[in-house]
Parts: sequence; structure tokens; C-alpha cells
Amino acid sequence: MIINVSIGYDPREAVAFSVLAHSIHARASEPVSITPLLLSQLKGVLTRERHALQSTDFSFSRFLTPYLAGYAGWSLFMDCDMLMLDDIARLWALRDERFAVMVVKHDHVPPETTKFLGEPQTRYEKKNWSSVMLFNNIRCRALTPEYVNTASGLELHQFKWLDDDALIGALPERWNHLVGYNAPRADAALVHYTLGGPYFPDYANCEYSAEWCRERDAMLATAGASSAKKT
Repeated sequence: MIINVSIGYDPREAVAFSVLAHSIHARASEPVSITPLLLSQLKGVLTRERHALQSTDFSFSRFLTPYLAGYAGWSLFMDCDMLMLDDIARLWALRDERFAVMVVKHDHVPPETTKFLGEPQTRYEKKNWSSVMLFNNIRCRALTPEYVNTASGLELHQFKWLDDDALIGALPERWNHLVGYNAPRADAALVHYTLGGPYFPDYANCEYSAEWCRERDAMLATAGASSAKKT
């Protein structure tokens, strides 16, 4: 079985997407298919105008993941500002048919009002739950393009499209470790640079910045070695 992954894409964080994808493939013990959610490839599907509080290009496109999978099987969505430190197959193995979607249920109330590149920081119930979502696609048919284009941000990010919060399963916190908010832990599996990643100067020395830089360097070394062989 292929692990189907959609990753939010924003041109300002293109390097973040590439490093995250590399970190997933480098540790995966099962086949993984990764799809970047580029707005340029969703024209005619995602038609809503950009909202003033929308901090990334993928604030709403993430909710098209079940639709793009034809509402079949399972899919995993994650923000691009992350780094995988464990085998993604371990996360995939947590799928539970009792639920429509599975997330890390953070109790997260950010104190700041801005984050990377001066983007607004918003506070709402279930903050950051939607940054990693394991979708049971057939049970997420409410997420049609029509709904995603017209629903409010809170309706989407607070999972109002589900009839009951009991349909939201819980993932272990190690699969969405919030850098700068959660206490450091040795078993963090997927770290989330939600305030800003090491690829931004203001966050160059944040927690897990050394791990991200090592992953970037490993990715570039692999690319360099491949180019050298071709020449």
C-alpha cells in the first residue's frame, strides 16, 4: 500500500517543502507518494479569494485532500514547515476506521499576534489541529470543492464539516511537535516550525534548527552526487 501524502505549498517556503519531502523519503520503510498543493495546479477547483487572515497559500487547499483522492482510502496532509524525524509508516499505521479524521489535539493559545514574515497570528479553538490531518477520505465527503470555497475559515479549521467531534480521533503529540510552544522531547517524530522555520533569518537558531540544517545539507549532497554522476 502506498502512503499518500499531501503537503501544503507556499512559494515563500519552497525550500521547506523540499526538505520536508526529503526527510519523509529518507526515513520511510514503505512507498510514499507526495503531492504538493500548489494553487497554480488547483485553478478552477479552489476559487475562493485570499482572506486577510490567511497566512499561507495552503490555509484552505488542505481541505481538498479527500476530494483529490477521489474520497477513497486514506490520505495524510501536513503543513510544509515541518521536519520528519521518524518513519512515516509508524504514523500511517495509526489509521482507525472509527474516525473520519485524526489529528494531534493541541490545546494551543499562542500569545503573540504575528509570526513569520509579519503574517497575522490568530487564536481559535482547535488551533493547529488541521496542520497534520490523517483523512479517512470516504467519511470526508462533506469537503467538496463547493464547500471548501464557501465555508468560513473557522468552519473548516474547527471541523464544523463533521456532524460530531467524536469523529475526530487523537494522534500522539509526538506527530505534531510545536517548536517554541511544546516542551522539548526526545521522541519528537514530526516537528512543526509554526512560528517560522530555520530558513527565515529570525528563526535561524530555533529549536530543531540544527536537525533541519542537517537534513537540508543531506538533500543537497544527494543532489550534488547525482549531478556529478551524470557529468
